[in-house]
Amino acid sequence: DEIGAMLPYSPLHHLLLEEFGAPLVATSANITGEPVLTDNAEVEARLGRVADAFLHHDRPIARPADDPVVRVILGKARPLRLGRGNAPLEIDLPFALPRPVLALGGHLKNTVALGWQRRAVVSPHLGDMDAPRSLALLKQVATDLQALYGVHAEALACDAHPGYATTRLAASWGLPVTKVFHHHAHASALAGEFPRRTPCLVFTWDGTGYGEDGTVWGGEALLGRPGHWRRVASLRPFSLPGGERAAREPWRCAQSLCWETGRTWQECPEESALLHSAWENGLNCPRTSSAGRLFDAAAAFLGLAHRTTFEAQAPMALEAACRGEGEAIALPLSESRGVWVSDWEPLLARLQDAGASVAERAALFHVSLARAIVDQARAVRAAHGVSCIGLAGGVFQNRVLCENVARLAECEGFSLFVPERIPCNDAGLSFGQLIEIGAST
Repeated sequence: DEIGAMLPYSPLHHLLLEEFGAPLVATSANITGEPVLTDNAEVEARLGRVADAFLHHDRPIARPADDPVVRVILGKARPLRLGRGNAPLEIDLPFALPRPVLALGGHLKNTVALGWQRRAVVSPHLGDMDAPRSLALLKQVATDLQALYGVHAEALACDAHPGYATTRLAASWGLPVTKVFHHHAHASALAGEFPRRTPCLVFTWDGTGYGEDGTVWGGEALLGRPGHWRRVASLRPFSLPGGERAAREPWRCAQSLCWETGRTWQECPEESALLHSAWENGLNCPRTSSAGRLFDAAAAFLGLAHRTTFEAQAPMALEAACRGEGEAIALPLSESRGVWVSDWEPLLARLQDAGASVAERAALFHVSLARAIVDQARAVRAAHGVSCIGLAGGVFQNRVLCENVARLAECEGFSLFVPERIPCNDAGLSFGQLIEIGAST
């Protein structure tokens, strides 16, 4: 439900639009998840079924450069993706690195970061690391950055997930490798932007990330500072039937929440019977605390998305459906082994209440999770005295959620900080890995 503005980076854009005289749909010349295509022949071969015509140039493109994306959240334009015009992004480090380090980031929305002495450089958006072209571009950009700045990496950093392509790539390069937990990197990226705000409590909410206990995290709150994070809050875990397929089929998440709580869902797809058997036996049903998958489930309950074709489609539809501030439901909060856990179960009845509009239920979901964040922060403050809250992770690209957190946090006397230069999503992991390593040495 939003209008975006694309700023022309070439006079050619102006000339084309002026001559055409009608609206145009503009998108990058790439296959979904892959880097932008730059070779004329390859573009025509791979996109010939998509485009009606091609406008080429007689100068070759040295390296692909995707468009940056920003979104206004809490009154500031915050980056969702670094690209042409604002990357490579140079940032001063709050410490001096003992040796040059190349951080390879995660798996989705990848960037790499080169750090040496008190400097860090974050690359433009590279794409998802599922395709060979993406890994080839990562290697090219890593080489180019080192050549451009005259710095040769003597060590590598990567995500702790053993299955990531970047993790395997790091192991093949013959340099010392430090593995950084996914959500530690999220928290450290934010702390690296605001080094004077530590120690702090950082909520690292996203889709999925490899946790310290080997499970799938995604709804964590970490207390401390780079190199010294510990989990102090989370969300009630549930299963992901079908594993990664649940991210593209939100109905699986909704169904799982019902099975976890003994509820029924009237819009249950036909294949649920077989899936329920797998869920009962724990077959390909990893446990997770993911806030992102809760958003998927809520969108499915509201009939906004049962299946999706691109990442975060369901949460985006859920956010767009919000109208008004909504009435917050208090989610039960309990402590287990030093970790405060919020229980999402009371949300299910309200999300399935057909007597309320979709807009009302969407708003209720957002403000209830915002209240859960502040309730967790209050519990942690009572035990540890921290009064500074940070928001990191892809879930906080959601403006409605962030604005609700900001409003409730201010009422409770918390100071709040959100990324301003580094994307809060996985594009910020490479920078966070540098901060985490530097603080640990």
